[in-house]
Amino acid sequence: AASDLLRNAPPATEDAPLAAALDRAGMVFLGKTNLTEFAFSGLGLNPHYGTPHNPHDPATPRAPGGSSSGSAVAVAAGIAPCAIGSDTGGSVRVPSAFNGLVGYKSSEGRIDKSAVAPLSVTLDTIGPLARSVEDCVLLDMALRGAATTDVTRRDARDLHAFVPETYVLDDLDEAVGVNFERSLDALAKAGATIERGPCPLFDEINAVTAEHGGLSAAESYASYRHLLEGPEIARIDRRVVARMMPGKTMSAHSLLTIQQARARLRRDLAALLGGRLMLMPTTPNTAPEIAPLEADDAQFGRMNLRGLRNTLLGNFLNTPGVALPNGTDENGMPTSILLSGIADDDETVLGFAYGVERVLGSD
Repeated sequence: AASDLLRNAPPATEDAPLAAALDRAGMVFLGKTNLTEFAFSGLGLNPHYGTPHNPHDPATPRAPGGSSSGSAVAVAAGIAPCAIGSDTGGSVRVPSAFNGLVGYKSSEGRIDKSAVAPLSVTLDTIGPLARSVEDCVLLDMALRGAATTDVTRRDARDLHAFVPETYVLDDLDEAVGVNFERSLDALAKAGATIERGPCPLFDEINAVTAEHGGLSAAESYASYRHLLEGPEIARIDRRVVARMMPGKTMSAHSLLTIQQARARLRRDLAALLGGRLMLMPTTPNTAPEIAPLEADDAQFGRMNLRGLRNTLLGNFLNTPGVALPNGTDENGMPTSILLSGIADDDETVLGFAYGVERVLGSD
């Protein structure tokens, strides 16, 4: 979990089920990649083992995205063809977006996360970071120990997508907005049906979270209370501590309210989409410079929440999603578009991701 507290922990006596499944599929393990401590940040900084620099800017150190920072950088730098990450609030999709990769967030429970260091036992999901949708589909098979897949390649002309105009299109970097609109135009020209409209349930998610807090804080505090309430807390990244500690004071009422809201809003999303998929920018910004983030915790907090803003919605609603590169900004930093669907409809999302990738690759 990239924690200094676990630096000298005894080695595991057996593989986690997902690693064992990859081994049975013939995957070759190159090494363990870095990440944000306990996977609790969307920026990818780590004070204990160093921060992997985004390889798209060799002159200025920029954030790799997190929490699966080393996974994304290893693939983007050509060290590995693919890597595995976890996604609790965007930790596969955000680093994929910052590094110009394809990242797949699976629905809860699709891929076995037993023996994976937890952040939120409810929200944690496993997913691949790769250079193509095809590799993500193959890795999804391998991670589940499946010999075949139900994913069918779908053409963009059959795509019926909804673009929510509530919240997710606010305060975009110029290049993110321009590239997103260009991607929508390209998909429409390829025959996709693109519809836009409000998505009031996003405002409801924000209201619930603002009043009651987040599941990730409550469940991470529960998992690591033995460290947070002892002298070991001084050795945990202060920025991670700041995100975990609000979970200490959450009431049972707040926790139940969040759980009930999740169930209700998932049903509301299914009704709103009516069989359509969703399209939005994966992140509202491209990879920021690291130095200002290290110098100012308040700036770190603002940029962390901004980078996770759109992807967090998918974890709250348990939507499977595929982040796809769709251009760069003036500094050559990648932008990304996110294709999502309702819970457990992973095959449809992955199938249409093939078609979206083909259109964007030829655009």
